[in-house]
Formats: sequence, C-alpha cells, structure tokens
Amino acid sequence: MSDFCYSRPMLERIVRHAELMDSIMERLGIDPAVAARLDRGMAWYEARTRCLACCEERQCRHWLEQTDPAPMAAPRSCANVEFFRRCRVSRSNRDGGIAASARIDGDAS
Repeated sequence: MSDFCYSRPMLERIVRHAELMDSIMERLGIDPAVAARLDRGMAWYEARTRCLACCEERQCRHWLEQTDPAPMAAPRSCANVEFFRRCRVSRSNRDGGIAASARIDGDAS
C-alpha cells in the first residue's frame, strides 16, 4: 500500500507550488536568504506550507505572466502577501534603512 503524500501527483503538486513561490519571490525581488532568516526560518516554513495548501495556482500563474517588470506586491489572492511584504521590508531595512521600507509600503512621506 502506498502513502498518498508520496504519490506522483502529490509530489508534482509540491514541486509546482514551490516553483511558483520561488518565481513570485524572484519577480518581487526578494532575496531567498533574507526570507529564510525571518523568524529563524519559521516564516519561510509557514509560507511554504501555506503555498502548498493553496488552491489559487491559476491566479499565481496569471500574475507571473503579466508584463509589468517589477510589481510592488504579490497577487491579491496570495496567502503569503504579508510574508512577502515582510521579506521586502527586511531587505530594505538591511540595505537602506526605514526610508526604503516606507517606499515599498507605498508611503512616500
């Protein structure tokens, strides 16, 4: 008897979702090393888990196909919007201080 979690369709889904999340992070300009350090790795783990459980794969693929070269935020339907925002703010704080993180959040003041 085989375990469903290790069946080929499930493994393919896991790989697809991991690739989607990686592509979204790349498109948003998120450094995976920064993401992996948030909350000592727990934020990354939780984000991956949310992504694997998500049923919005089609919306993510559509978002990735958009021609805008540098979108400011992940797809609205994404369960990891807050995680991606934290990654960008963390990177900005490391690279350029609070002024850069304010621009990411859309606040020019």
